[in-house]
Amino acid sequence: MKFLGNVMATIVGIFVFFMLFFFGILLIGAIFGGETEGIEVKNNSVIELNLDDISNDYAGKYKDPWMDVFSEKKNVGLTDVINAIAAAKTDGDIKGISILNQESQLGLAQSKELREALNDFKKSGKFVLAYANDLTQRDYYLNSVANSIYLNPAGDIDFKGLSTEIMFFKDLQEKSGVKMEVIRHGKYKSAVEPFLENKMSDANREQTTALLNSIWSSVLEDISTSRHIPISRLNEIATGLLARTPEMAKANKLIDVVAYEDVYHNAIKKALKVTGDDDYNKVSMTDYAQKVNTTSLLSETDNQIAVIYAQGEIQSGEGDVNVIGEGSMRRSFQEARKNKDIKAIVLRVDSPGGSALTSDLIWREIELTKKIKPVVVSMGNYAASGGYYISCNANTIFAEKNTITGSIGVFGVLPNFSQLSTRIGINTEQITTNENANYSPFVPLNEKFRGVTLQGIERVYKTFLHHVAEGRKMTVAQVDSIAQGRVWTGTEAQRIGLVDKIGNLNDALKEAASLAKIKDYSTQNFPEYEKDFNDLIGKFPFVKSKEALIKEEIGEENYFILQKIKKVQLQKGIQARMPFEISIQ
Repeated sequence: MKFLGNVMATIVGIFVFFMLFFFGILLIGAIFGGETEGIEVKNNSVIELNLDDISNDYAGKYKDPWMDVFSEKKNVGLTDVINAIAAAKTDGDIKGISILNQESQLGLAQSKELREALNDFKKSGKFVLAYANDLTQRDYYLNSVANSIYLNPAGDIDFKGLSTEIMFFKDLQEKSGVKMEVIRHGKYKSAVEPFLENKMSDANREQTTALLNSIWSSVLEDISTSRHIPISRLNEIATGLLARTPEMAKANKLIDVVAYEDVYHNAIKKALKVTGDDDYNKVSMTDYAQKVNTTSLLSETDNQIAVIYAQGEIQSGEGDVNVIGEGSMRRSFQEARKNKDIKAIVLRVDSPGGSALTSDLIWREIELTKKIKPVVVSMGNYAASGGYYISCNANTIFAEKNTITGSIGVFGVLPNFSQLSTRIGINTEQITTNENANYSPFVPLNEKFRGVTLQGIERVYKTFLHHVAEGRKMTVAQVDSIAQGRVWTGTEAQRIGLVDKIGNLNDALKEAASLAKIKDYSTQNFPEYEKDFNDLIGKFPFVKSKEALIKEEIGEENYFILQKIKKVQLQKGIQARMPFEISIQ
């Protein structure tokens, strides 16, 4: 036994040694490999803007600094990119920006904010050029800000107007025996309509049509200004599919040059007066943004404005860069309240909603914070339902013209398998101490339970209405008339009083400074997420997550469908959620 004990001790010792050695090597590599001071921006350089890996406004940071050290990706969000563009405007080494953007994941409101930053950069006299092998409508909207747009001769451009498609499952439920019992408030709360009908209701068609038309108008307005093409002509091009080939797109002035990428780079060399076979100097936007973040001069004032990012669906728990969790959000507001250097807070919201309970907990933190410091909201792509819930009590609300907001309504969904279980021969019996002790998905939903659940829905909806009425200085009846789950664009929301001003994050920061009566300030980003050792291990490139393995096995499209099902499973409790998802290409 002593011999076996010695053998085991030796094995364990060797294992621990290799583990410590392995993590030590990783740590040294992460520390020295992650330094940005070594990034050199040479004279006569061009920034290459590729947004493949940037989808969030905020890249996130962690309470434990070791988590950032071991991060496999460079922490750069859209806000960092916009700040870098502002710095490049006055950087003598930077002569222009090259947009090489093939698969942007940005939403339309984010793209609009990035366009505004690039437009401001052009005022310095420096160039913005764009090249693409092909262009989706979303990518063309961004690229249209460039001085010149190049398109591959074998590529194409997708410019045909906006559309959305909604699937309905009523007949499927009847055939399968799996029924989703829906309890809702709001005639426009069409998140659950696919389970109730097999076609779109008039109310849903009305709001969806108005929403798409408003977003399309905003997109055309910006393209028209940049490309000097009348909006009426842009609509003719979209309706007639008159830009479906590179040659047709050029003939209709949507692009400037039909050429391969080498011709594009030669044009940049010419603009920079680089001769011969020498390549021109370039720096990636990711590297430049990180350099700006690490070399920015410290502010001469102690005044700070906290920027708290709320991005993703609203759920319980800690949250992360893709999920708004009560843990990280409530802690952020509490820390901002207690920090004497922080004079105001800007809440950046990009969320379609989610848990009504978590939304209310975050709303409460804002209410407490507002008594001490001003709170300004900046809406991104979405601030709908629960996203509007956590915005409504701010001192001032900003939105982009094409922000999707509103959707003031709530619902609950209870899966029921009683028809399926009867059909396949499963019988269940319940034993309870009290009449309403249990809801079973294997027996039909009775009217008494439905009534009690509806009372809960109505209670949350009334709370939602009162919060909005109090925050927006309206009567409950006024809020109810524009609520009922209806979705609005930023432009429409301003007209009906749900939003104060049209503007971007920078406009919101200026408003916050004004309310706090300060002129000079720096910003501090929140949340800082609390993660454990398992999260740290999962960040290593060689350790694949469960999600990565599933995606590799079943493919991207099937994984997307699986995620939709998973989202439905996570919808516990009463939901304040957008009525449908819109994916605009």
